Amino acid sequence: MRGMQDMLRQAQLMQKKMATVQEELKTREVEGTAGGGMVTVRATGGQQILSVVIDKSVVESGDVEMLQDLVLAAVSDALKKAKTMMEEEMGKITGGMKIPGMF
Repeated sequence: MRGMQDMLRQAQLMQKKMATVQEELKTREVEGTAGGGMVTVRATGGQQILSVVIDKSVVESGDVEMLQDLVLAAVSDALKKAKTMMEEEMGKITGGMKIPGMF
């Protein structure tokens, strides 16, 4: 019975640590780019897009399809980096154990 209580206590501690890290990651930022930096997107670890910066030359070219592709690629890059950051930080807490639904 003692072993079960210890295991439950450890799980509760891990859950608290994970919640703390998740909150901290909401304020940490990553940057995604596309087109050699022609489009830059900043996002949080909580996967919230903060800004999109587009180089003037892309707009001046008048190639709307290219601009759309670059924005999409930069957003995807930023969100991928945010997810990776979250997984790495959570992995430190869980010892690499994958917990379904957590991240």
